[in-house]
Amino acid sequence: MNLFIPAVEVAMLSTNLKHILSESDFHRTLNDHENVMVCCGRMGPMCIPVYDVMEKLEPKYPHVAFRDLEFDGPAGHLIRQLPETRSFNGLPFTVYFRNGKVVAATSSVQNRKQVTEILERVFATQVLSAAANA
Repeated sequence: MNLFIPAVEVAMLSTNLKHILSESDFHRTLNDHENVMVCCGRMGPMCIPVYDVMEKLEPKYPHVAFRDLEFDGPAGHLIRQLPETRSFNGLPFTVYFRNGKVVAATSSVQNRKQVTEILERVFATQVLSAAANA
């Protein structure tokens, strides 16, 4: 009997965020969205609070693509090797991109206030435009 079990990419991160599972997912996300927040981590005590904050803020920032990325996964090196994150020690590595370029990066746990301050600072024109159109 010949059993064939296909290889399937499975997201290890148990969040309600969209997952970046591969290098092509990463590049597609940056190409398809002007504003992107990527939290690169594990399901640990420093990362889970950041994922929770992202899940709560996502509906309030429709002009930002919120994504998670497994730190030890096949695309994790894309975040780990950025010049802005090379000196980071604590997980998660959270990187904010605008037009495919890094505009902010943080290391370790961040609370809602800290994440909101960064989102409003680096994506301010979009926040103001979205409010004006509401």
